[in-house]
Amino acid sequence: MREKIEYTMIKVFLGVSKIAPKVLIYRFIRWLTLLVYYLDKKRRYITVQNLKTAFPEKSDSEIKHLAKEVYTELSKTISEILLMFVDRFDIDKAVVNREEIIAKLKTATENAPRGIVAMTAHFSNWELLAHFLAKHGLPMLVVGREGNNKLIENRITQPFRKKYGNDTTTKKKAILSMVKRLKSGGNVGILIDQKAGGPNAVAVDFMGKPAQTITSLAMLKHKLDPQIIPFFAARVGEGKYKIIMQDPIEYRAEEESDEAKRIEKMTAEYNKVMGAVIREYPSQWFWMHNRWRIAL
Repeated sequence: MREKIEYTMIKVFLGVSKIAPKVLIYRFIRWLTLLVYYLDKKRRYITVQNLKTAFPEKSDSEIKHLAKEVYTELSKTISEILLMFVDRFDIDKAVVNREEIIAKLKTATENAPRGIVAMTAHFSNWELLAHFLAKHGLPMLVVGREGNNKLIENRITQPFRKKYGNDTTTKKKAILSMVKRLKSGGNVGILIDQKAGGPNAVAVDFMGKPAQTITSLAMLKHKLDPQIIPFFAARVGEGKYKIIMQDPIEYRAEEESDEAKRIEKMTAEYNKVMGAVIREYPSQWFWMHNRWRIAL
């Protein structure tokens, strides 16, 4: 019963979003997000502490201001993903360097016999990024968390994520699914910025402090040698994005004879690349996540 009620509520919300003025949607989501900022002390604390960890040179007032900007930027992302759900946000018109990236994607796919792993993070509008890449020649197997509500997951979320040819797999099946996809000549998309644990993680530097990071990306590079290409969708204006497509990361830590050490160094390199982009656009990363396992 609970699943059906939640599903119905989402359907009604999406229905309203189809007809409501866009400016009203942006304002309403911004209001909700800032309300969470003030009411959810735990997430606000994590956000502030994460920012202090990454930017120790900033004053308390600068950190507080940046924390509110993080929530404001998140509200824009939520609004635009919502508009994407109801086909009211044109992703092609939103990308200011569209033609450049389409050309670069064509070249990359033509020169990647072992497939491409698109490396990204919970940065700005990562759903727009996945849609844009798939629409313009880079459909991927995307690793993601399976939603708790099966009705919402199967009837709303999955059709949305597969709209332009992407496919999805859960974290439990991630390694095997990614290996199969790359071996069959396909591509993979993976976000490596969330906290991890267990045998498939290693503590390496991330923006100045060690953080448990998944080693899947390094393992795929080490075993199958796909191209590891960093992608990010940076917001550069109201409803406008610049796709950042960097050169493939070829580093394989060949100076190390020990495989575990190689994997560790490769993972650290991926964190370094990702951290540099986040520092350039600090308000656009998902700082609410307890990346460094801050004690609460």
